[in-house]
Amino acid sequence: MARAKASITDLAKQLGISVSTVSRALSDHPSISDPTKKKVWKLAKELHYQPNHMAAGLRKGRSNLLGVMVPHIDGHFFTMVVKGIETVASKAGFNIMICQSNEDVAHERKNIESLLSAQVEGILVSLARNTLDFKHFEKVQKQEIPLVFFDRVLDGLDVNAVVIDDRAGGYQATKHLIAQGCRRIAHFSGPQHLNIYKNRRQGYLDALQEYGLPVEEELLFICDMTLEDGVTGMQHMLALPQRPDAIFSASDFSIVGAMQELKRHHLRVPQDIALAGFSNETFTSLTEPMLTSVDQRCEQMGQSAVRLLLEILRESSTNFSPRRVVLQPDLLVRASSTLKKK
Repeated sequence: MARAKASITDLAKQLGISVSTVSRALSDHPSISDPTKKKVWKLAKELHYQPNHMAAGLRKGRSNLLGVMVPHIDGHFFTMVVKGIETVASKAGFNIMICQSNEDVAHERKNIESLLSAQVEGILVSLARNTLDFKHFEKVQKQEIPLVFFDRVLDGLDVNAVVIDDRAGGYQATKHLIAQGCRRIAHFSGPQHLNIYKNRRQGYLDALQEYGLPVEEELLFICDMTLEDGVTGMQHMLALPQRPDAIFSASDFSIVGAMQELKRHHLRVPQDIALAGFSNETFTSLTEPMLTSVDQRCEQMGQSAVRLLLEILRESSTNFSPRRVVLQPDLLVRASSTLKKK
């Protein structure tokens, strides 16, 4: 059975002094004599007393907590975003409370309630894949708690956000495939209500248009961007009368699934079908061949999101106009797409 934690009241009772005296002694207040401080510190050490900094902060009207909600934490991208968030938040004197929605809007709603109950001073959010409305965030706004979205934002919302220029990233990846001689380029995309997938698809379409290549509906595959979806999407493409000569995927997970399916069919990458993904997940440099991918500057995204939130906290006016920070992507060309075709 777990031992109950010693409280400041327990210290006061054992020493026969007031709670306020113990509190001042622990904080090294000059009004408390050195002998009393030594007695308090000695007993606190013996009883393994741990001060409740959160409770103390709340008594002062501050929690020094920032809430962070991500769809999942099992990939490189969100792990590095959280690293960036923690780095800047810590320097500013904040701790972070991390929640995962697990790509489920119902869980996302519960997490928002938990963060509000914890009295966080600001919330940073990347939306779940199936989030279709903003209603559960309205409570955050009504309580005037700063809210900053990063990476995933509902299309059309005028909110504080830090995003990558997904359209530019999609354009760069598709243009690169065209430069390799590819002319029948398929695209794997995610739910179009989310900004990232809509904009990456638009970048793909921009490149096709610029080079006079047709948009063929049979080469567009909408899915949830999982590895299994990549397998399914590749099966669909290989079943076409004329298969594509390249795939640009809006996710590295689905493109690695596509690669696995190509290998099962003994097709070569990039000689038979060139591949390019998006996010620069760690595994993209471990596959054979290594996968071309668009780097999203994930750690910088986390840092920028906290800096924007801190700006809002410092802003005295409640009429803070929503701001959007747009980071530039970087195409990392690797072996999966670099074979020049005649």
